Amino acid sequence: MGQLTLSNVRKSFGTAEVICGIDLKIGHGEFVVFVGPSGCGKSTLLRMIAGLEEITSGDVIIDDVIVNNLAPVKRGISMVFQSYALYPHMTVYENIAFPLRVDKLPNAEIKKKVDVAAEVLQLQDKLDFRPSALSGGQRQRVAIGRAIVREPSVFLFDEPLSNLDAALRSDMRVELAQLHKRLGATMIYVTHDQVEAMTMADRIVVLNAGEISQVGTPLELYHEPDNLFVAGFIGNPKMNFLDATVLAASVTTLKVNIEDIGEYAIPVDGSNASAGDKVRIGIRPEHIRVGGKGISLKYTATIIERLGIHTVTYAKRGKAGHSFSALLAEGDPIAEGVETSLTFAEVDCHVFDSKGKAFKRLQVSSYLPDAAVLAAKSA
Repeated sequence: MGQLTLSNVRKSFGTAEVICGIDLKIGHGEFVVFVGPSGCGKSTLLRMIAGLEEITSGDVIIDDVIVNNLAPVKRGISMVFQSYALYPHMTVYENIAFPLRVDKLPNAEIKKKVDVAAEVLQLQDKLDFRPSALSGGQRQRVAIGRAIVREPSVFLFDEPLSNLDAALRSDMRVELAQLHKRLGATMIYVTHDQVEAMTMADRIVVLNAGEISQVGTPLELYHEPDNLFVAGFIGNPKMNFLDATVLAASVTTLKVNIEDIGEYAIPVDGSNASAGDKVRIGIRPEHIRVGGKGISLKYTATIIERLGIHTVTYAKRGKAGHSFSALLAEGDPIAEGVETSLTFAEVDCHVFDSKGKAFKRLQVSSYLPDAAVLAAKSA
């Protein structure tokens, strides 16, 4: 079936705990992405699922079977690594067929499975080639084909696109998403690239220092981050943060004084806040405009990146000199070293308390179309 459950899974190296009690359920056919910064434990967790890393405590359960003590080959999983790990002296056909030959399957059955995998991955005309004659993307498809022929319950991908150039990464993201739809298989994918996570995942698991910071769909994490870490990690360019002090609080509004900007009422549930509390206001660069109504700030760009349809600008602001960026439309009037008035809506603001926990937003972003607003509210 391809169902996976992690129950209080922990991993320690000596006295250092690197996986700190992970609980997670993944349903059959889901495409789940583990994402987080380097050192957060995502690859270690994947290797524990695969059986390549010993579990210190807890259980890994695949299709209702505890697999802690099972060898990797007996867990019903296939893993695609960052390096292609292809045999250079073998043809594409023999590379894909290799695990089946290890299992001593009949030649006729091997040919049938390899042909099916080659068709799925569009490698029919490359079966007689050796890896050295293939592009990076084709080599990665061969590695995926070797996983497909085993017909596993769960596919595991450990940063499989990190060795490819930017254009090829984009193409392979589309290919992997299409492959998931064709196979209907359970896939767990590890990456540090949040763009990959946002574009491919049914659900994203955001890891930080060996713990789950939040689990949700890409849009849930984007619009409703649970904490400061997730808010700053999901999104490109990343969310801006402004220091503020609470002036008054209610179940429908948090009135704050934003440093060097002024007093504004943010539509969040402020029932747990008190006057005088220090908070941080988060605003995504793409929710910022030149001119208009809303929260207004003076902004002098020091770096401008003109990307065609969009312009990304960067500046330092506030007493602490925090980085602040704005994603503007191509024709917006802005120049380096020239002070500009930028605005953003109160409804687009996120608020986080002194411990980094998000206040519950009471309205969805003003940038969502009506249909998307309804979908987000009902999710």
